[in-house]
Amino acid sequence: MTKLKTIFICQNCGANSVKWQGKCPMCNEWNTFAEEIIPDKKETSKNTINKTINFATLDNHDSDNNIRIEIPDNELNRIIGGGVVPGSVILIGGEPGIGKSTLLLQTALKLKYKSLYISGEESIGQIKMRARRIGILNPDCYLLTETNLEIIIQFIQQINPKLIIIDSIQTIQSANIDSPAGSLTQIRDCTSRLSDLSKNQQIPIFLIGHITKDGYLAGPKLLEHMVDTVLYFEGERNYDYRILRTIKNRFGSVSDLGIYEMHETGLIEISNPSEVLLTQRNADLSGISIAAMLEGMRPILIELQALVTQSYYGTPQRNSTGFDYKRLSMLIAVLEKRAGLKMISRDVFFNVAGGLKINDTATDLGIIIALVSSFFDTPVSNHICFAGEIGLSGDIRPIRQLDKRINEAEKLGFNTIYVSSYNKISGKLSKNIQIVGFENVIQVINQLFKNR
Repeated sequence: MTKLKTIFICQNCGANSVKWQGKCPMCNEWNTFAEEIIPDKKETSKNTINKTINFATLDNHDSDNNIRIEIPDNELNRIIGGGVVPGSVILIGGEPGIGKSTLLLQTALKLKYKSLYISGEESIGQIKMRARRIGILNPDCYLLTETNLEIIIQFIQQINPKLIIIDSIQTIQSANIDSPAGSLTQIRDCTSRLSDLSKNQQIPIFLIGHITKDGYLAGPKLLEHMVDTVLYFEGERNYDYRILRTIKNRFGSVSDLGIYEMHETGLIEISNPSEVLLTQRNADLSGISIAAMLEGMRPILIELQALVTQSYYGTPQRNSTGFDYKRLSMLIAVLEKRAGLKMISRDVFFNVAGGLKINDTATDLGIIIALVSSFFDTPVSNHICFAGEIGLSGDIRPIRQLDKRINEAEKLGFNTIYVSSYNKISGKLSKNIQIVGFENVIQVINQLFKNR
């Protein structure tokens, strides 16, 4: 009997070693090496000896076969590039209970063509209970509870669906590999075979993936390279809003954003997130400003909240929710150095309304104004919004896609927007909104807080 060959593989980064190690030398993570059996090369090579080679050239390739398939979810349809490309593999990751399964199940139930929902975590009865809660029953949506890859492929070839959903890829395992489900070797092999099936039969496949405690997709980083699109489904548990964010997309834009609201009947699309994220408030509240941000190609107006109070401790507190703490500290230093505001003895608390997490530097000007408004305890008009990046010298730098931000502000009823004077403004913009340009933050502070 031939002795099985084994190797130790890091479940975090994919590094391998002939012996077990406590700390991975590549990613420096502890206790991530697991023993796995190496597949026999003689057995795997038998399947490729008589394989037919298919090739084509660009001049005679029929591109009509790659027409996108529109799905009934407008948000999901938009962020993946205007529809699902046949033969593409889309990976969706997110925390447990965030709504990944609900999102894809309700998408499958709304389809007007044959789809297959494969679950390795729930029974058919549990899936039907969730479908009744959503309130949609579709006879063209087939359900399968199976974790064996060979049986799944056999069932797919039997019913020939137009779209496949697998929940989740970490539960699928192949009988050809002597490793437990969720191991690096199983995930890599199952994803590779499903991708080949998708490409050969032109069937788009949605894969649901688990994430680690650090917020990254579980399994090897190679998994994200093997698929065509990677989406992250995220949100705060204290809020009903869920955000679907594009991380990778071979067939569309990257860093796009879709917003949903969680209800008892499932996830509801929010076509205009700016109206939802902007709360109604009185004009006499200080520490609040409105910034025009951009997620991918989508402009969104968000409410920024700041609270600056006298510190009663030796070291002032600096707390930030939804925004990078280090960049907030930089903006506070700019106010201290360039504008002469004594922030060193003040506690600063900053929050992005609605539970959003922002990284667009164009919100810097709005954050600065919220901080100054709270510092002076002087409110800012409800009809003014801000868009500009702040440099270390206190200058307001130009930003990209300013026209889209201005149009979004005008659509929501703002009559003035403060921007950088270095930005090139298109002459095609409407004259219903006043565009005011400034060179540095001192000019903006003097304009809004004249009596201070």
